[in-house]
Amino acid sequence: MDENGGSGTDGCPGEAWVFDVFSKRCPSRGTLEHVTGRWGSLTLGALYEGTLRFNALRRRVDGVSEKMLSQTLHALERDGLVHREAQPVNPPRVDYELTPLGRQVTEQLLGLIQLVEGRMIEVMAARERYDEAHAAREG
Repeated sequence: MDENGGSGTDGCPGEAWVFDVFSKRCPSRGTLEHVTGRWGSLTLGALYEGTLRFNALRRRVDGVSEKMLSQTLHALERDGLVHREAQPVNPPRVDYELTPLGRQVTEQLLGLIQLVEGRMIEVMAARERYDEAHAAREG
């Protein structure tokens, strides 16, 4: 793969592209980070429920700062996962929604979220066993 993520020598459109998220120079790695990071995954999940304005989205993604949500939305918009539409009204109104690609990615992400939520009893039990074992070693 070349530095642009393509398999060709000049990165021209139309060439066969080969992406490998395990390669540090592959552009897919950045998108994966945007999607699977704490704020990215929560933002995408919230937008799967429907179009939201910034403040409604911020309330839905409990704990995210205005700055982090703004940065997250910019990254997801740049990746083509979120569409931002500014309405020419006073006061200004900006709506955010998933693109078709964003919906597809989020459907996969929601499967993971549901799996994690559905197995939290096991996770919490594992944490408790781990903490007890490590406390016994330290004590």
